Amino acid sequence: MKRAIFPGSFDPLTLGHFDVISRGVALFDELIIAIGINSDKNYMFTLEERKKFIEDSFKGNSKVKVVTYKGLTVDFCIKNDVKFILRGLRNPADFEFEKAIAHTNRDLAPIETVFLLTAASTSYISSSIVRDVIRNNGDYTKLVPKTVRVR
Repeated sequence: MKRAIFPGSFDPLTLGHFDVISRGVALFDELIIAIGINSDKNYMFTLEERKKFIEDSFKGNSKVKVVTYKGLTVDFCIKNDVKFILRGLRNPADFEFEKAIAHTNRDLAPIETVFLLTAASTSYISSSIVRDVIRNNGDYTKLVPKTVRVR
């Protein structure tokens, strides 16, 4: 069984994330959406809210599993018998950043990173942009799945 992890903070889940996940499920038998826990970060949405946004977005899709984890992504992969890390690329800067992480991960464990280019229609969207739109009372609903709503 080909299992992959799509790690991130998903603060919040964006249409870009949704696109990568939707296409990733066609490539793998199981896609684990892994929400990393970093106590040093100040999140806009709680861990429970972020997890629910993703679960609700992929409700009924048996190939998508949503979990939370702490520590190194490769350690999670080893513990859970996951051989692939899925990452989305929006631009050349993403590629350079993700390439360094992929090389490091491969040095630490026999894990392959698979890159998907985000759809052109979502390539400008990032969680930080969405958070800024929300903070400034803009229409964030055009940037996120319907399951993501501000409290």
